[in-house]
Amino acid sequence: MRHPILAMAFATCLATAAHAADDHGGVVTPKPYTTGTTLTKSVQASITPDKALAILKEGNARFAANKPLRRNLKAQVQSTALGQFPFASVVACIDSRSGPERVFDQGIGDLFVARVAGNTVNEDILGSLEYASKVAGSRLIVVLGHTSCGAIKGACDDVKMGNLTSLLARFKPAVAAASTPGERNSHNHALVDEVTELNVKQVVQRIRNESPILKNLEDEGKIRIVGALYDTSSGKVRWY
Repeated sequence: MRHPILAMAFATCLATAAHAADDHGGVVTPKPYTTGTTLTKSVQASITPDKALAILKEGNARFAANKPLRRNLKAQVQSTALGQFPFASVVACIDSRSGPERVFDQGIGDLFVARVAGNTVNEDILGSLEYASKVAGSRLIVVLGHTSCGAIKGACDDVKMGNLTSLLARFKPAVAAASTPGERNSHNHALVDEVTELNVKQVVQRIRNESPILKNLEDEGKIRIVGALYDTSSGKVRWY
């Protein structure tokens, strides 16, 4: 290049790109995880399913205590530009209060997240989870429900509205299985709470039943599939 400054900038960009891509190809040597570190393939390789769960529990404790980590998000954007190695996958509701990256206090490149009202699954989401676990190395699948869920309330009320009708029908097995006495509608808050929990547990089982790939990975101890419930009033997550 004719201009030394431009040449230097170009070299710096190449060095940054090489750093971002340094985990692609070749033998992977596991590198210990440290809280808040940007994930590489080497770091991901050191994370077990149990460790992945522990990381999320620690992150939620920070969030609930209003003590999130301070991250250099711009640096994380740059270091993950050419590759991602998340340690966990979360199936969550679209609810604006329950974003997994926020409630688990995680950074860029840490989580795969699939969001749909009622945190349910279909073929598209199952395929996405299979990619995340089988191909991209995610160690944990979390089905994350939350309190005061509008989709669950709609199912309890037997709401019918356009495309929402078929979505809410997915929660009817949980409504039918609920044993809470009293009104069978959303005015019965105890019923809504029970249906919410039952739905999480049923979705966890559906993942195992409908994805032989994920079930085999779990049976082999390569991943875990767990349920969780986010409390919108406390910020705390309860695990199943």
